[in-house]
Amino acid sequence: MMCIKKLKFSTENQQYKGIIGTGGIGSGKVFVLNGNHTLGREESRSGYFLNVNDYCKQHIILYYIKILLGPSFSVIPVGRIGDDDAGKSLYTEMSETGFLMDHVEIAAHASTLFSLCFSYPDGTGGNLTTDNSASGGVDAQFIEKVQGEIIKLGPKGIILAAPEVPLNARKKLLDIGKQHKLFCAASFTSEEISQVLNEGILAFVDLLAINMDEAAAITGNSYEGTDITELVQDAVQITQNHNKSIMVSITGGKQGSWCWDGLALSLFPSVDTMVTSTAGAGDAFFAGLLSGTALGLCLAESQQLATLIAGMSVQSPHTINKEIDRASLQKFMRSSGLKFSEKITQLMED
Repeated sequence: MMCIKKLKFSTENQQYKGIIGTGGIGSGKVFVLNGNHTLGREESRSGYFLNVNDYCKQHIILYYIKILLGPSFSVIPVGRIGDDDAGKSLYTEMSETGFLMDHVEIAAHASTLFSLCFSYPDGTGGNLTTDNSASGGVDAQFIEKVQGEIIKLGPKGIILAAPEVPLNARKKLLDIGKQHKLFCAASFTSEEISQVLNEGILAFVDLLAINMDEAAAITGNSYEGTDITELVQDAVQITQNHNKSIMVSITGGKQGSWCWDGLALSLFPSVDTMVTSTAGAGDAFFAGLLSGTALGLCLAESQQLATLIAGMSVQSPHTINKEIDRASLQKFMRSSGLKFSEKITQLMED
């Protein structure tokens, strides 16, 4: 992807005009464990629930994209929610954000996706997510209903395929997207990686966004005790074996992020900031990559924008930090202590 000469958030500078995404739509709770040591298989551990708002992947990613790119950029979520209080609340909230909700179905006799986020006192953690919710009913046939929107956007559109809906549905969305020349981006969980590689799904992906644990799953090695640089290089090489033109982003938390654009591997540090919770930070980073892509940034510069969004996201206890907007990101960038490219600085001053 070519880097543009002058960057602003304004409509005329957007290389893409909309995004169609699928992935989890749901809510959850955050449980803080007492003690930083990793929870054992048969261990009982005390802790407490936090009064925070937890969202699922598709919602998190699309929220930041919509907030940053504005009313003219179409955001079309594809998914199912239950006919319950959680589903109704999410539907209202997404509508008020400006999402086009024609392809979010309210499913009778199904519950809305629920995720339990567990967090250690140091801010790290993970998620446990239900797989028998309304989101589990998103299949290839359901995805076909959005084909008209995909055709309408064509080369001016982006496809997002995120976890928490069945893999066959995401594969279908990516397949249709590639057929109609949309830019196709995806992320996968560690437990899905083997199937993704075996089924050739990476052939439909232009940008793969993963974390270190998922990169380790690609290489077949354990993340713990592995040389990080070697792990990143091996993961990139394996993905290229499946798709020579694929771009890859790998996040490493405090260690920063690595992005492969097809020619070079760029490392960019994370922002040294107060961490309240890392839940949702990877999704915030992915949103930054896609926002940069929509603006015509090259991947290394999209990586810098993503670093800002992810860095600010961890300051909030909620998985969506609703204090993030263009103005707050500008302020955060100035206090970050990191050196950003001229285009990112220009973007924040728009």
